[in-house]
Amino acid sequence: MSRLLGIVRRDLHLALRQGMDSTMVVTFFIIAVVLFPFGVGPEPNILARISSGVIWVAALLASMLSLERLFQTDYEDGSLELLALQPVALEFTVAAKIIAHWLTTGLPLIVAAPLLAVLMNMQAEGFAILIVTLLLGTPTLSLIGAIGAALTLGSRRGGVLLSLLVLPLYIPVLVFGITAIDATLAELPARPHLLILAGLLVAAAALCPWVGAAAIRQTLDS
Repeated sequence: MSRLLGIVRRDLHLALRQGMDSTMVVTFFIIAVVLFPFGVGPEPNILARISSGVIWVAALLASMLSLERLFQTDYEDGSLELLALQPVALEFTVAAKIIAHWLTTGLPLIVAAPLLAVLMNMQAEGFAILIVTLLLGTPTLSLIGAIGAALTLGSRRGGVLLSLLVLPLYIPVLVFGITAIDATLAELPARPHLLILAGLLVAAAALCPWVGAAAIRQTLDS
């Protein structure tokens, strides 16, 4: 556990020292949402109707921006090989890097989401459920994205290929995140949708580090 926390601290230190990835993700998230009122018009009813979908789609796309660099930087400078050789299962190393990725990308999106919900004229009843869905959904996005980042490690045009790999897998998270918010705004129970989101998170946490580690081993051995 101490080694896992050490990897998390290392990645957080590097991310905070560089600062660009987190800033880029949050900036893209804000700009993407802000553009919608200009495109569809400032009508409050229209903005309220599409607010949950706009915020979730923007968060999904923003979380993808830094996925390509999840393992790529360590792969290029040789650190990934050293991490694979240390006496800790590579699966735990992958899990630690995913945690660091979520802390530097997913968490800032959650912090910014309520402010953008105000901009999109979302009803106040939807704010809490918006945060809950993002808390359940964004870690799942990071976990699934880690598989794509591992599979495209070292490949040319990895960013395009990464998007094609992970976007179809993101659809269930997107659908249930939006429907949970819409159900709450319509005064319907959101619990079934939240349980599915939680189930997706548990399944991704159990499978994705192992799949990502297997893909990294294959890349390092080739």
